[in-house]
Amino acid sequence: MTNQQHPITPPPFELINQWHKEACKDPYNGGAFIESKVLKYITTAAAQWGSDQELEACYCEVSFWGSKGMADRLQATRRPKPPSLKKQALEALERMDQFPTTEDKITILRALEQLND
Repeated sequence: MTNQQHPITPPPFELINQWHKEACKDPYNGGAFIESKVLKYITTAAAQWGSDQELEACYCEVSFWGSKGMADRLQATRRPKPPSLKKQALEALERMDQFPTTEDKITILRALEQLND
């Protein structure tokens, strides 16, 4: 699970860094910082899982009180579907003149690969 595949991200970057630094203090080396990509991944996954649980609980509660339409709107608002590959490629193409990134190039290539010859 990555941030790109999930609409919920962990708390602000500063808070994640604070947690990361606190968790990565090496008790055997005077509290020196140890970089950990695994911890960053776990932090992100935990935030996403927790927010999914909260949304599900809210959805069930609103549905229970008789407003399935409102519950569906809540879920659609809090977990919007990601844009289509076509839309992502068009947005990437618009950025190419100013800020071309490798990710934008990959998105455009993925979209082109899906076209029939």
